[in-house]
Amino acid sequence: MNRARLLAALLLAPLLTGCFASGGGSADDAGDGTRLRAALAFPPAENLSPYGADATILSRLGVTEGLTALDANGSAAPALAASWQRENDRTWLFTLREATFQDGTAVTPATVVTALTRATAAKPAPAALSGVTLTARADGDTGVRVTTEDPDPVLPLRLSSPSLAILSAKAYADADRVDPVGHATGPFALTKVMGATAVTLDRYDDYWGGRAQASGIDVKFIADGTARASALRTDQVDLAEAVPVAQAAGLDKAVRKATATTRTTSLQLNTGSGPFKSAALRAAAREAIDTSALADDVYEGYADPGAGLYGPAMTWADGKRTAPVGRAAAGDPDGTTITLATYDNRPELPEVAQVLKQQLEKAGFEVELQVREYSRLESDVLAGKFDAFVGARNSLVDTGDPVSVLASDYTCQGSYNLARLCDKSVDAAVEKAESTTDTDERRDAAMAAEARILGTDAVVPLVHQEIITGVGTGVRGALLDPYERTLVGTGTRR
Repeated sequence: MNRARLLAALLLAPLLTGCFASGGGSADDAGDGTRLRAALAFPPAENLSPYGADATILSRLGVTEGLTALDANGSAAPALAASWQRENDRTWLFTLREATFQDGTAVTPATVVTALTRATAAKPAPAALSGVTLTARADGDTGVRVTTEDPDPVLPLRLSSPSLAILSAKAYADADRVDPVGHATGPFALTKVMGATAVTLDRYDDYWGGRAQASGIDVKFIADGTARASALRTDQVDLAEAVPVAQAAGLDKAVRKATATTRTTSLQLNTGSGPFKSAALRAAAREAIDTSALADDVYEGYADPGAGLYGPAMTWADGKRTAPVGRAAAGDPDGTTITLATYDNRPELPEVAQVLKQQLEKAGFEVELQVREYSRLESDVLAGKFDAFVGARNSLVDTGDPVSVLASDYTCQGSYNLARLCDKSVDAAVEKAESTTDTDERRDAAMAAEARILGTDAVVPLVHQEIITGVGTGVRGALLDPYERTLVGTGTRR
């Protein structure tokens, strides 16, 4: 695999047919700035709630912001908070910059406290808050003091999560839902939401970071990857997310961008019910899988064989990885029937699942395969309605902290525990990593926890992905992010 490929992740997706409506005013009306056309692969699954997977949609489109952001090195950088300091092991003081919400109200300590307090009470809890209890209090005209129940050395990283975006008080007027339309702080404001099919955004002229060069963005959500690539080729879209590997060769080299990301495609095995409660059958499934065939044949070189929960985009992980701890001996599947599910928003996943089906059946399992669109699948996976699930997960998208994803995905109380894993030794290893302050030691502890998790065979890492993004030749300033949190900003234009 070509290691010279730049880290640039992109999540801009295509359009099925026809042109985008200009919705909300044209560039000619504005007198400056052309509207961008984008197609995203994942339709909103939670009515654009800021607390779950939809939060990254709002973040990528430049709608929402948190107190902090992630910089290119994965460190916390200023956003709505201009600076911060740690007062003791459980308390941090954040100093706000001068900014306004898209509804014209000011960003104040009181509004930030309201936003963070509502996030702590959300059901299900945002993944960034998995295992964390925090309280926020206003301090004077510009300060917000955040206190955690237990020491949290990476709180500034945690507050960069898209699911901890700060919205105005008006967004929380309804006790049962949060409304981001016109109530965020980013350079683009949501002005129209057409269910799960499209959204319209207009430039927010009073954005604290400067006026965006594009006058707005017209977005459609298209799950079909071939349609996204076709839309780019026929100039129906300026930005196309998750271009299928099979379609990449048909795109001009100038518009296809391959980015190594912190995303890993894995097989999650349901340890809570069904056949894979048996550690021996989980071991048999893991031994049946040839990950190199997936990287070479399905991804055609745009991926590395799975080495662990952390891929090569996290350059520190390779030298720290240790052997899985406590693996069971493989048992005999003996015709055991399992249900395997995946989604088609990422076009390679159904093909991955089909290859896995063949490999598992060769080992003696009987496999029933189900493929759906992601928004119609997630709740059933979380509820444990399948025996196995193939999914792609960006390990740094929630917090930027390599430990936090372990807590949310693989501990007894984890909010995104697709494998339904509950193992005391795993919980203890993750808890130790969470309490470690020094960066290098924290990474060591994360790898020790990874070894415990892999030892359960609840998850089988399949490939570490590169993402192919389509960026039209006339587009400048697209934000290709290995963490997959951003796509457009003030300098994005055509």
